[in-house]
Amino acid sequence: MLMARKPFPRDSVVPLEEGILIPAGTLGLDEFRRWCEDERFPERGRIDYLQGDLEIDLSPEELFTHGTAKSSIGARLHALIVERGLGFVFIDRARVVSPAAGLSVEPDVVVVLRDSIASGRVRLVPSSRRAGRYVELEGAPDLVVEIVSDASVSKDRDRLPRLYAQAGVPELWLADARGDVPLLEIRALGRAGYARVAPDGPAPKNAEGWTRSPLLGRRFRLRRREVRDPELVYHELETRP
Repeated sequence: MLMARKPFPRDSVVPLEEGILIPAGTLGLDEFRRWCEDERFPERGRIDYLQGDLEIDLSPEELFTHGTAKSSIGARLHALIVERGLGFVFIDRARVVSPAAGLSVEPDVVVVLRDSIASGRVRLVPSSRRAGRYVELEGAPDLVVEIVSDASVSKDRDRLPRLYAQAGVPELWLADARGDVPLLEIRALGRAGYARVAPDGPAPKNAEGWTRSPLLGRRFRLRRREVRDPELVYHELETRP
């Protein structure tokens, strides 16, 4: 069944910058979700709704401190999840909504297992504009990955984890590839919120120690590789049992 969502009136939006319009006044989660499907919703940048606050980031993505880490993590998870028929992996612009947490966000990487969809813990929300299309994941995805950037340190490390925990997301990964030693922090959801999973041992010279994912039952670490020029790097998500 398609959701009936009326488009925003033409006089209900205000300019943020040239070509970017945002709704005037205070938005509730339902209004924000309706705006996301409006034809005038911005096609660039990341716009998140965090319990009544709009978090808007229009800055370009940094290629070697954000893009390569995200690509590597997404590719490895795709091999472990999608290629084995266990579920789905979404990279960028996959909107996750949790009415329980007052949350609507587009994480860097999202993992949803088939069992979570079958059980109803995650619901695929159809588009109100195009039949047979889906635009939101409502509920608690199994795993969310956020890549820390200069503009989002506080948001990624403090605000989002608190809200992802309220939404019931079982596992959160925080990756920080801005330094010479990339960091991959795995947090597992408990009764009191997220607790960081301790790495197996001391960090080697070019990466932190292996950390086990309770959800996937494997160990992971993020490593930095240089391509001749020290400023041209890529990142590799390594895994082992």
